[in-house]
Amino acid sequence: MSVRSCRELWTILLGRSALREPAQIEAELDRHWDRLHQGLSYYKPPSSSSAEKVKENKNVAQPLKDFGLRISKLLSLDEQQSVQLLQCYLQEDYRGTRDSLKVVLKDERQSQALLLKIADYYYEERMCLLRCVLLLLTYFQDERHPYRAEYSNCVNKLEKDLVSKYQLQFESLFKAEAPTWETHGNLMTERQVSRWFLQCLREQSLLLEIIFLYYAYFEMNPSDLLNFTKMFKEQGFGLRQTNRHLVDKSMDALVDRIGYLSALILVEGMDIDFLHKCALEDCTDQHHLFFGCCIHRLNEMDQLLLTFGDIPHHAPVLLAWVLLRHTLRPDDTSPVIRRIGNTALQLGVFKYLSTMLKGLGSTGMHLDCTCLDPHRPIYNMCSHLIDAACEVLSAPSLAEIFWELPNMGLGMILDSAVGMFPHKIGPLLQLLTALLSNKSTVKKVYNFLDKMSFYTQVYKHKPNDIISNDDETLWRRQAPKLLYPLGTGQTNLWMPQGVLGQVMSPGEQGYVVRWEYSYSSWTLFTCEVEMLLHVVSTADVLAHCARVKPILDLVHKIISTDWTVSDCLLPLTSRIYMLLQRLTSIINPPVDVIASCVNCLSVLAARMPGKVWSSLHHTGFLPFASNPLTSMAQCISAEGMKAGNYGNLLVQIEQPRGEYAVTIAFLRLITTLVKGQLGSTQNKGLIPCVLLVLKEMLPTYHKWRYNTYGVRERIGCLILELIHAILNLSPEGEDQGSAPSLQSLCIYSLANTEAGQAVVNIMGVGVDTIDVVLAAQPSSCGSEGPGQILIQTVKLAFSVTNNVIRLKPPSDTVSPLEQALTQHGGHGNNLIVVLAKYIYHKHDPALPRLAIQLLKRLATVAPMSVYACLGSDAAAIRDAFLTRLQSKTEDMRIKVMILEFLTVAVETQPGLIELFLNLEVKDGNEGSKEFLLGEWSCLHVVLDLIDSKQQGKYWCPPLLHRAALAFLLALWQDRRDSAISVLRTKERFWENLTTPLFGTLTPPSDTTEPCVLETCAFVMKIIGLEIYYVVSGSLEQSLKDGLQKFSNARRYEYWSQYVKSLVCHVAEMEEEGICYFTEAQMLISAWRMLLILSTNHVRSSTHNDGPKVKFKSVYSSSAPDILSPLSLILESVLQADQQLMERTKAKIFSALISVLQIQGLDGGDISQLPQLLLSVCETVKDEALGLIDNMRHTSQLGDTAEDEDSMETDSPRGPQKDQRDGVCVLALHLAKELCRTDEDGEHWVSVMRKVPLLPSVLSAVELSLRMKRNLYFTEAALHLLLTLARTPQGAAAVAGAGVTQTICLPLLSVYEVSPNGTSQQSFSRKSQDLACWPGVYRLCMSLMESLLKTLRYNFINEALDFVGVHQERILQCLNAVRTVQSLACLDEADHTVGFLLQLSSFCKEWQFHLPKLLRDVQVNLCYLCQTCTHLLHSKKMLHHYLQAKNGEALPPGPLPRTQRPTQTSTKEAAGGGEREEAEQKALLAVQCSLLKILSKTLATLQHFTPDCCQILLDQSMDLAEYSTLFVLSFTTPAFDPDVAPSFGTLLATINVSLSMLSEMEKKKEPVSLSIATLASSEEIQALKSLLMFTMENCFYVLISQAVRCLKDPSILPRDKQRLKQELSSELSTLLSSLSRHFRRGSPSSPASAILPSTQSKPPTPGSKASHEGQEPLIQLVQAFVRLVQR
Repeated sequence: MSVRSCRELWTILLGRSALREPAQIEAELDRHWDRLHQGLSYYKPPSSSSAEKVKENKNVAQPLKDFGLRISKLLSLDEQQSVQLLQCYLQEDYRGTRDSLKVVLKDERQSQALLLKIADYYYEERMCLLRCVLLLLTYFQDERHPYRAEYSNCVNKLEKDLVSKYQLQFESLFKAEAPTWETHGNLMTERQVSRWFLQCLREQSLLLEIIFLYYAYFEMNPSDLLNFTKMFKEQGFGLRQTNRHLVDKSMDALVDRIGYLSALILVEGMDIDFLHKCALEDCTDQHHLFFGCCIHRLNEMDQLLLTFGDIPHHAPVLLAWVLLRHTLRPDDTSPVIRRIGNTALQLGVFKYLSTMLKGLGSTGMHLDCTCLDPHRPIYNMCSHLIDAACEVLSAPSLAEIFWELPNMGLGMILDSAVGMFPHKIGPLLQLLTALLSNKSTVKKVYNFLDKMSFYTQVYKHKPNDIISNDDETLWRRQAPKLLYPLGTGQTNLWMPQGVLGQVMSPGEQGYVVRWEYSYSSWTLFTCEVEMLLHVVSTADVLAHCARVKPILDLVHKIISTDWTVSDCLLPLTSRIYMLLQRLTSIINPPVDVIASCVNCLSVLAARMPGKVWSSLHHTGFLPFASNPLTSMAQCISAEGMKAGNYGNLLVQIEQPRGEYAVTIAFLRLITTLVKGQLGSTQNKGLIPCVLLVLKEMLPTYHKWRYNTYGVRERIGCLILELIHAILNLSPEGEDQGSAPSLQSLCIYSLANTEAGQAVVNIMGVGVDTIDVVLAAQPSSCGSEGPGQILIQTVKLAFSVTNNVIRLKPPSDTVSPLEQALTQHGGHGNNLIVVLAKYIYHKHDPALPRLAIQLLKRLATVAPMSVYACLGSDAAAIRDAFLTRLQSKTEDMRIKVMILEFLTVAVETQPGLIELFLNLEVKDGNEGSKEFLLGEWSCLHVVLDLIDSKQQGKYWCPPLLHRAALAFLLALWQDRRDSAISVLRTKERFWENLTTPLFGTLTPPSDTTEPCVLETCAFVMKIIGLEIYYVVSGSLEQSLKDGLQKFSNARRYEYWSQYVKSLVCHVAEMEEEGICYFTEAQMLISAWRMLLILSTNHVRSSTHNDGPKVKFKSVYSSSAPDILSPLSLILESVLQADQQLMERTKAKIFSALISVLQIQGLDGGDISQLPQLLLSVCETVKDEALGLIDNMRHTSQLGDTAEDEDSMETDSPRGPQKDQRDGVCVLALHLAKELCRTDEDGEHWVSVMRKVPLLPSVLSAVELSLRMKRNLYFTEAALHLLLTLARTPQGAAAVAGAGVTQTICLPLLSVYEVSPNGTSQQSFSRKSQDLACWPGVYRLCMSLMESLLKTLRYNFINEALDFVGVHQERILQCLNAVRTVQSLACLDEADHTVGFLLQLSSFCKEWQFHLPKLLRDVQVNLCYLCQTCTHLLHSKKMLHHYLQAKNGEALPPGPLPRTQRPTQTSTKEAAGGGEREEAEQKALLAVQCSLLKILSKTLATLQHFTPDCCQILLDQSMDLAEYSTLFVLSFTTPAFDPDVAPSFGTLLATINVSLSMLSEMEKKKEPVSLSIATLASSEEIQALKSLLMFTMENCFYVLISQAVRCLKDPSILPRDKQRLKQELSSELSTLLSSLSRHFRRGSPSSPASAILPSTQSKPPTPGSKASHEGQEPLIQLVQAFVRLVQR
């Protein structure tokens, strides 16, 4: 709105809006000061020119213009302002929708009702305008006010002619003619005229208040004083209203108020305060009236005032004038002044002053905060009336002035009161109580009473023990006397002999004597209380009560003002309990004294609740339980509970009388005790008191009789304050079977009894009633008016209900309270509508906020539709919610609460959220729905709030931004696709959303606003969910760009570092009770989620591996830092309870493994290694022993479990819950990583000496293998042993621990050997990555290979044992390659040949121990060589085999190209291509495995054939040592087990290797998928090396075997000749190919990257490195060819 309404301006100036900064307040004042300056004349009368402008305005709809003109007629207001007023009303107060407005304007009856509402709104606007000025004048000199400077600047601008304008407005209001239906239209009925006149009086009152406040700061000219006096006289101080015939009884208070303010303005104009100062300093000529008043003006004023005297309002003016005239001109004693003075006294000036001060004070004109207030001008005029004096002194600043000048003015009243003390206790104590304003005055009052020097007594007859002088004016006491007839030993006052007393007024009435006797009044007060205790059951009790009540009131005021004095008052405060007990048990108890006693106890209870409770417990005053409380049912039924003296007093005295002083004091006392955090026993003792409130007071208090307006509201407020305090107690652990706690009693009672219904009724008051009560208040500034108390009560009811629902234990049945809250009433009168309509309340922002909070709670827990409850009001209420949400000046906390309510509604209230989202379907194709945002959609506001350009503006603070993002996250979490689809495509949506992630946060140690952490967490979660839900290809481009930017801007590094520092900070602050733990936790989990989903997104999309590399670099940089906290956590966890910590341990182990693997990438030492190793090895040992016990236990249970288990060949879980991520398995893997890190093994060895790790692990492995259980454990243990076996120390330790005994025989139970040795069943076709028992067998084989390779001769016997035991499986495995080409089978063959390669170095030992097996192995290896060569040679055949026999390994291949039907769509083509590529990759993997097996096989055969050099050069070599391996045949090998391996096999092997090498060279092969396209460059390089290695070994074996044949005498010469010829021709051909190949450049031979076994074989002539170093291979072959050709 371009024009700000006055109410909005007033809210801003009060600091209740979003504009809280002084600069913003100043800007508002600058913009609107002219309106404030004009006052009510800002509202102009109608004019034709204005009407014309309205008609010409194109921006306003015609119906609104027409209606604006009707408003103008009714209110007699300018037409343009009428239209503005209408627009403001529709924006702020209209309770319908835009659509309903059209209907209302067309309908006559409805439009009339709307007109009257706008009239009320207009009146309120006028009042708010004046309130703004009043607010400025009240605080512009108050140093404590935050906006003092801004107010002061504005007042300086306004000051010039403010009063003259406002005075004119006051006069015009006073003289205004009442409107009639003729002038203002037929809506101006009698009732409306009365409403107009009430408004007129209110405005007069406010204008006078402003003028009075103005003159409190600025002086009044003598002429102005004269003018004001004339004006007020003419108006009869408000009584002679032009329209006084309209005054009814309800307006009397306002008319009186106008009179009071008129009188005060005149008194303030005389500036009595400054006059007083002038008189003290004897410079009266400085007073402005001294100079300004020329004689004729003085006389004119005298004459004017002589006519006064007919109404009470004249009295203070007359008195002030007398004082002024007397002080300024003391010599002028004209009879006029005396006459004026007498008139003032006749008018009862002091009684009037007392009434006026009470009247102004109670109506909320609280101006005590300024040092000048309505009490000040009267200060020096009061001299006799104590009541008036007390009212005056209640202003804090005046009490201090009094003590500065105790002998003047009111000091005389004090002297006269002291003169009658202690005969009359009341007056003095009443005055002193009024003088207690702060701690310094408390000390003065205490000392004043502590040192009294006169004791006044009244005697009817002259006593005997007195000597008097002749004229009876002086008495002397002959004997000492006790002043109180109390027993011996009790506190008393003792008047000594010889004390003189002055007789003040001797006569028939008796003697008033003032004894000159020094004593402490505090002792006297103690005696008075003691006396009351003595006479409590006699007729004197009431007289004594009248004396004791002022004492109690004084004590109450002292200890509530300054607690430090309470120790001195102990004699009095300790007697209150007895007093309470005695007074409440008599027949007609003195209610006011009892209330004073309880008030004192409330103040004491605030400081020492325990002591007050224990003393009070024995007085019988409070309700109590006669039987011990055991159960909730007993408590609720109130069985055996007594109401106590208080309960009887309430029913018998207070309710019949309608006065409730004791009840109010009782409620305050109980609330104080509850807040005092007593122990659980005392709290249980309070149960009867609270139960009395819940059962007897809360449900019925509104029906009691009341004499005074406002008491009912106050009692309701106090009851709810008590319940609120109980519900906010920290919950205590309740003992089983004990009585329920106070809190649970309250919750049960409110949820299930009529107390809850009473609270519901309070909440159901509704916004309209509150507005009516507020409007009826004389002034809205008061904080204690009935309207404010009602608002406070309703707010407490909201809070209490919210807490009851929150804390109520969950149950299946719906409680009566929940029923009452959610039941659907007819005609929209259910509570949900009432709660929602509090959004229309504008006075106190907390009221709608708490109502929405309760709605939020109900929407979460109650099984009902809020939308259905709202009925026809739903759209209007939605509009009201959104209007407040959109307003830039609205209080931020309401906006946050609205968004939180909507966030909850997303999940629980589908109808309601659809209403608020207000999505409209876009007209599009059939079936495809596209949505647009409707005009009243909450998403408009939310998008504004997350807009990066709005951040940091006053209307979008961080908390509101956080709430908006929480709402968006709820939409994503709840998959509101319609809303999400609209948001996704909004321009700059993703950019705005991700803005928080690009900001730099303050370090965690300095974080002041933890909500910023939540903001970032919400953004991360939304992005994560979007990546998760949407296919990576379909992500919005702007989001992709955002993610790319996030990656490029190194934000992954930033957030990783920030989260790390946050975790460290939270850990450090844990002891101190960190305040934002939940926010930190939320951010960490969101960051984790984003990382997981980002890596998945990167993996699935076609982006580069940038983020992956970044993550690695991020974490590797922080890996060492993470290690030390992790190891510390591990230690503490290992010491904790094992059962509880199982999962935690597993997670820590897992984290440590990851960190170590990352660390491994970078290298680097780890300082925590020894300690970590020790902890982990201990864990492994304990877990292994536990496993052994477990297995033994289960095996003893019987064979049934064993049978069942043995059926599951690959079962990962035995009864011990052997899990992949179990503690034991992870601990073994961690131990393996640690051993790998500890390369030289120094730490490792020392730990192994301390912890018997190997024996326990090996025993567990042995048992597991025998029983075929604990697959994951066994696998992990073997991995650990394998890692250890790589170093000599480790291998020796493993071998020494008896690894062969553990593995060798038990391993037999892991597999079954089929009888024929060729069955495929024993070879799993599963993927080799899955854990399975064949995998365990392969690991055992690797372990043996590794140990033999490391330990050599020291391990040969164990190795031969192993080969002997498992020979069948070994031979079967070598054979199986021909029939099963699965990767798992090939893997086992690879491991087996690897082991045989190591063992072949020890041929002689093998020959000696196992000659038959050696021969079988040799034969099988030759056959294996033939099989591999054949499969490598015939690629198509291998492909066919893979399809036919290994269905699982590959998807079934497409038809051959020739038979494939014509492809119709590109998609199919793409699919076919992908499939072909997958098949080719699988084929390549099998070829690589076969090549590895072939290379190792040939390397092994090399050991079984004579050494080349030796056989060529040594003529006397014993050939019998080496058997012939290949038969003399040169045919290409057939795929048939009956065809023996021959020289043709070896030649074919060389040919295949050469052809594969040349295939790899052809990089530009266009037709099919070549190896080069499928494998990476590193893989190709390794393959080339492997092929060279295979060729070398093949040539070596070929030459060695050929020479062996040539030298063998048993072979026929013909065969030898054939051998020479064949080899000569074949090798010549091969040599030329080989030379060509070398010329192109060939790889280095030893494939060390793939074959670790190359190191152990004797160096071959061709294995020299360097580029031309491959020549020796050719030379060797050439030499051999020459030898053959000879």
